[in-house]
Amino acid sequence: MQRTQSEETKKIRMRRLNVVKLQMLKEKIFPYNTNVIRSPIDAVDLFREFIGKEDREHFVLLCLDTKNKITAINTVSIGSLNAAIVTPREIFKTAILANSCSIIVTHNHPSGCPIESREDIEISKRIKSAGDILGIQLLDHVILGDDGKYTSLKEKGYI
Repeated sequence: MQRTQSEETKKIRMRRLNVVKLQMLKEKIFPYNTNVIRSPIDAVDLFREFIGKEDREHFVLLCLDTKNKITAINTVSIGSLNAAIVTPREIFKTAILANSCSIIVTHNHPSGCPIESREDIEISKRIKSAGDILGIQLLDHVILGDDGKYTSLKEKGYI
């Protein structure tokens, strides 16, 4: 049986689409003494334990539900001695998959000085704007330093 011209044309025009499924994979369990964030100090203590004394910048996301119960923690980026590349897209990819109502982000300053930079303030504003569009509130951006020192960009009025 011979194919007609139109059958050949249809076959040539047919494209293939990738059918995908997104799902979150639990990488490991991180034991911690609470699963609810009630204050910036709760977040600082958890982040400090999670990041430890890393010698490079780690940008970490904490996902929370409607009652500020932690649903996920994720290292978004590991950078260099003084910078980590972060985009709202990478942050909210995990936040959406974790069904987050709100988020808290943090990063460490390996220098030990938790003073915010212009870039820290700018990325916080971009994350907040993206979250406003998505309906996921940025509660705080915390910068960790040495000796228990930290900076909360919310407490400083940037968020």
